[in-house]
Amino acid sequence: QVQLVESGGGLVQPGGSLRLSCLASGRIFSINNMGWYRQSPGKQRVSVATITFGGSAHYADSVKGRFTISRDNAKNTVYLQMNSLKPEDTAVYYCNAELVASDSYFPDDYWGQGTQVTVSS
Repeated sequence: QVQLVESGGGLVQPGGSLRLSCLASGRIFSINNMGWYRQSPGKQRVSVATITFGGSAHYADSVKGRFTISRDNAKNTVYLQMNSLKPEDTAVYYCNAELVASDSYFPDDYWGQGTQVTVSS
């Protein structure tokens, strides 16, 4: 069984910083892309940042220059460093991984349970 577990969310003042982490564990053969998505109340889940196995990153326009995604392939972990946070960044942040489980031949999407990030004074 494969699990993605996020950590690092919380309450922060505008202009502050948070670092999210996501560990993929279980019977994993390989991990392709990893990424972070977010969902605000009443809105659809949207991509924030994604990163390939080789480290190529892509960002939503709304977070470019403020957020940095990185990953440690040896630890099956992806990170999201969030700086200069704004109230509009408030959302539940979800980790995503496209991976091949040990009992599968094909990649599939896996999601974490989500971690709340609240930016407020």
